[in-house]
Amino acid sequence: MNHYDLVIKNAEIITAADHFRGDIAVCEGKIVAIAESLTETGNTRVIDAAGRRVTPGGVDAHCHLDQASLDGSVGADDFFTGTRSAACGGTTTVLPFAMQFKGQSLSDAVADYHRRAGGKACVDYSFHLIITDATPEVIAEIPQMVAQGYTSFKIYMTYDALKLSDSHILDVLEATRLSGAMAMIHAENDDCISWLTQRLKQQGKTAPRYHAQAHSAIGEREATHRAISLAELVDVPVLLVHVSSRAAIEQIHWARGQGINIFSETCPQYLFLTAEDLGIDDDFHGAKCICSPPPRDADSQQAVWTALANGTFSIFSSDHCPFNYDATGKLLHGEGASFDKVPNGIAGLETRLPLLMSEGVLQGRISPQRFVELTSTAPARLYGLYPRKGTIAVGSDADLVVWDCETPRVISNDELHSAADFTPYQGKTVNAWPAVTISGGKIVWQDQKFSGRAGEGVFLPAKAPFMRPGAV
Repeated sequence: MNHYDLVIKNAEIITAADHFRGDIAVCEGKIVAIAESLTETGNTRVIDAAGRRVTPGGVDAHCHLDQASLDGSVGADDFFTGTRSAACGGTTTVLPFAMQFKGQSLSDAVADYHRRAGGKACVDYSFHLIITDATPEVIAEIPQMVAQGYTSFKIYMTYDALKLSDSHILDVLEATRLSGAMAMIHAENDDCISWLTQRLKQQGKTAPRYHAQAHSAIGEREATHRAISLAELVDVPVLLVHVSSRAAIEQIHWARGQGINIFSETCPQYLFLTAEDLGIDDDFHGAKCICSPPPRDADSQQAVWTALANGTFSIFSSDHCPFNYDATGKLLHGEGASFDKVPNGIAGLETRLPLLMSEGVLQGRISPQRFVELTSTAPARLYGLYPRKGTIAVGSDADLVVWDCETPRVISNDELHSAADFTPYQGKTVNAWPAVTISGGKIVWQDQKFSGRAGEGVFLPAKAPFMRPGAV
């Protein structure tokens, strides 16, 4: 008789390709058997998942944890509170960003981020790198970084401290092409944002709600098209992050029709928030929902749902970037500061999967398999962590979620596990939440209680991204 540490019985097992009933056996942190029925030994821990879906642990490919800033703002979550929040929402792997500042080498940026992460993570993690200073010396470092397991690089087209010129973007894209790495692009037109911001402020329009006007869908559309064109010029796949608008989605659809290998990501805020959440008057509490790109309108919401269902979007990430509503975060420049002085970002690590399971799968907008593809399998493939992560298969890490889809739950920040002091989804009812989260074979969330520990998560060097057209 085989010895198993854990057996999940009677599971409705869902992967990106399959949906079947069976048992899953775990030993030493790995999945070691999947069968219609497995016999456990006397000391095997058993979870009866009868009538419940079991999916791979989520892979959140876009989140910001303990990321240094230049403006003095402080993110609410470090690697402990952020990964605790992830585990309680069914996410067992996170990919935050090591930030390179101007004048800094990539290796120094990575070393600093490892110091920030050291011994704190409750679930496994890998790193993306942000390039803000694409000097020849930095470009020369990219192959070395890839060889060390850092295979994805983020580029900004906006923000004064972060943006690269088109010429420097081309340099980075060329280096990622030669190294077999993935480039991620934040596509907004910086000059459009600056021009609109100036005009709005001249008119005294400084409340949070005007952030949505300054970051227009037209500027996102132009930058999306430009990013696609730069990628086409270099002949390299890129991933467009946090796509928010119908206009940008149409550019991606057009590019795919031309045979251009473009991947794309969207986030919960573009499904569950609109520009009205930034305020319909001059109430400063709308600052809580300031992020970039901003939430759009109902038409763009519907376009995002359609693109999730039809395959236009490759992955669904949180873009978790939490700030408290105090002087360290949203009130950095005081209540009443102009919208362009408010730190950008909202929390979403813990609520990402429940929101999409509840409103996507249970409402029939996407299939259970598509849910797994968007939230786990595709990000693991794109960022070089598959098949260790992102699937339920013999030999894969035992990262699993048993879902409770019978108990409605009203989202309240008091019951979440981020260190952020608010959630933009306060008061929203969801009909799905993880009943059990298993990370590396260990139960880290069960019976509404977190049981993980700091340091149980390990750093994962990433392999080459899987970027063949149609691969995800």
